[in-house]
Amino acid sequence: MDINTITFAAIIGVMTVVIGILVKLIGFPDQFRLNYKRKSTKGLSTLFYILAFFSYILWTLHGILQKDWVLILGQGIGILLSK
Repeated sequence: MDINTITFAAIIGVMTVVIGILVKLIGFPDQFRLNYKRKSTKGLSTLFYILAFFSYILWTLHGILQKDWVLILGQGIGILLSK
């Protein structure tokens, strides 16, 4: 793919994968570890929830661009539940 032919959909796709990986591989395990260690949910990471929310938005946008109703509905529900 030529650098001049990169589309908005391709940029959203890459951002979706990167943010999704960060949330799933770093955010969730780190939050679980900290909560278990503290035996409390006090001090939950605001950054983690912002990244998770952004990830749901990107996945929903990606679903819209791909016209994939499964992604749109599933991730759209994630947006609503993460607020």
